[in-house]
Amino acid sequence: MNMFNRLKGRLLFASLALAAGSIASSLWAQVDVPPQPVDTSDLPDIGQSNDAWIIQNPYRSDPSVYATAQRIGKIAFEQNCARCHGPNAVSAGIIPDLRRLDVGVAGDEWFITRYRHGLKRDGKVFMPPIGGALGQKTGWAIRSWLDTRHED
Repeated sequence: MNMFNRLKGRLLFASLALAAGSIASSLWAQVDVPPQPVDTSDLPDIGQSNDAWIIQNPYRSDPSVYATAQRIGKIAFEQNCARCHGPNAVSAGIIPDLRRLDVGVAGDEWFITRYRHGLKRDGKVFMPPIGGALGQKTGWAIRSWLDTRHED
């Protein structure tokens, strides 16, 4: 009888673990909230064509513009990214912690590719592509703000 109770306990534990994993997976892939527009009028134009995306942050070269981009980027992140990546880019552990993103040019291409194309695996959306909806100015503003959050 004791072996039966242990087996029953293990089956219950396995069932709970599967249920928790399923819930976490569906929460992670929750992408039904449309991107929120961001006012980027204080930033210089960098070209908005979805065919000609820049792969390095264009705002980093001018300290005044970079500071403006960081201010706008914080707002844009909180409106569009924090629900998954956590407030102030502090991940709860399931989604990548963007504070660990390489700083400077080293992380720019990875960031803008994810921002533009999102991430899908086996038909599941892990990150929606938001670049087309929000544009390059917003993307580079978010990237500028993430540079301020970097941690090794």
